Amino acid sequence: MRIVYMGTPEFAVKPLVKIFEAGHEVVGVYTQPDRQKGRGKKFLPSDVKVAATELGLSVYQPEKLRDKESVDQLRELNPDLVVVAAYGQILSEEVLNIPKYGCVNIHASLLPKYRGASPIEASIMSGDEETGITIMYMAKGLDTGDIISQDSLPIGKHNTETLTQALSELGSELIVKTIEDIASGNSKRIPQNDSESTYAGKLDKSMGRLDYSKSADELERLIRAMYPWPCAYTELDGKTLKIIAADVVELSDGDDSEDNTVKSPGTIVEVTKKYFVIKCADKGLKILKLQPEGKKPMDTVAFLNGYKVNVGQMVQ
Repeated sequence: MRIVYMGTPEFAVKPLVKIFEAGHEVVGVYTQPDRQKGRGKKFLPSDVKVAATELGLSVYQPEKLRDKESVDQLRELNPDLVVVAAYGQILSEEVLNIPKYGCVNIHASLLPKYRGASPIEASIMSGDEETGITIMYMAKGLDTGDIISQDSLPIGKHNTETLTQALSELGSELIVKTIEDIASGNSKRIPQNDSESTYAGKLDKSMGRLDYSKSADELERLIRAMYPWPCAYTELDGKTLKIIAADVVELSDGDDSEDNTVKSPGTIVEVTKKYFVIKCADKGLKILKLQPEGKKPMDTVAFLNGYKVNVGQMVQ
């Protein structure tokens, strides 16, 4: 097949490579324009651009794909199929109608659950046992198109970083099989049940603040969901402390004494050489990895070697 591929972040790299290795003719790769990143504000290419360049593929980076010039350019490529994975732009109806077999999207959830921009984070925060990949035909609505294929995997203790990697691998295998089914005329079209749909909107930094009036299990899931961005955080001694990894632990009787200060959610109730525990609404959060303000991520062991933390201190 003549395929145009559209994607931007790391999640979209493995599917591109697998499609290329499967022998399809990738006639063009569309990705977002180079963006300023990091403290140096240097313009850096997307992960997909780097991968496409290494494969020797033609890369296109229109600011707006719906512009006439960009649409004409895509039409000249004459793709049989357009494959999209976290591209970052909405495709116009004009674009959707260009390829012979339409446009398909690699979406990181078991649709119709978690339509939208942050399905991976939403599945972790919700405490789901499994998530997966959906390959669907693209339509005018947001992730509303007919389902072609799906595959699932357990979430376990994945954070967003590791779950994204696992789903990228799953998606790369599924898209190659799905393309074969489309080419042979054996693909399915299963309409989504809109009444079962849920939405996962864009993340912002404020979502990472830890509220210790909530259960420890809920906060532990939030910590995993928010890593690597925007990262869960709290404040200790007036400074921001990003929390990268934690476990849920039962509190001993001594941690839940009649002392109202100790009982307050947000109180540090245990400190050892390796970790400290923060009281939540029910249980405790054992902090295992963190990032102090202005420092690099570190294990709690290293943090406690250079920073004094006491039982009874409050975090906010």
